Amino acid sequence: MARGSTGEDPSAKERILTAAEELFAEFGFDATPTSRIAERAGVPKGLVHYYFKRKADLLSALVERLPDEQVEPSRVVVPGDLAESLRRLVSELDQRLGASQVLSHLLWREADTHHAVRDALQDRFKLLVRQVEAVILAAGVGGLAMTDVESAAGLLALAVSYRHSVARHAEGDPPDLMERELNFIARALTFRAAPAT
Repeated sequence: MARGSTGEDPSAKERILTAAEELFAEFGFDATPTSRIAERAGVPKGLVHYYFKRKADLLSALVERLPDEQVEPSRVVVPGDLAESLRRLVSELDQRLGASQVLSHLLWREADTHHAVRDALQDRFKLLVRQVEAVILAAGVGGLAMTDVESAAGLLALAVSYRHSVARHAEGDPPDLMERELNFIARALTFRAAPAT
């Protein structure tokens, strides 16, 4: 087993987080004792507390394991085509968020009772809203009021977040629902930007 310069097993912390994620998803946060996490991770219970002073600190660390949702607008924007720009953004986000369905579902569930998780997820949501705003502005639809951009970005961010938070249970959702929402937002913004005749 490789040891770091401090003599610690560099993989122990990762094994603890993986075990916590699996057990929290299976049994819930409150029903999972740290001794079970230590057992699953193959480490002494004291090592769990060495890395994470409180069990709730494991939840905060798991938020950090969510994939990076930062998408550079230049990767997805099609100048002059707002609908396609938003479609590409959502596709990129789906790829990133889809890799963490179990973790994301677990964190959304625990956000109701753990303020640190809720705050971290709210910060991620605000970042998502800012990304959608950036794509809308970069798509080059002129004449939009910033309040319209903010409203549209908030609505799309809510749709993406909701879909991702229930993705494990959303087998009955119409496959074209997001497409309809994207087109609706694009048409509404384009209509708002069009000069009155």
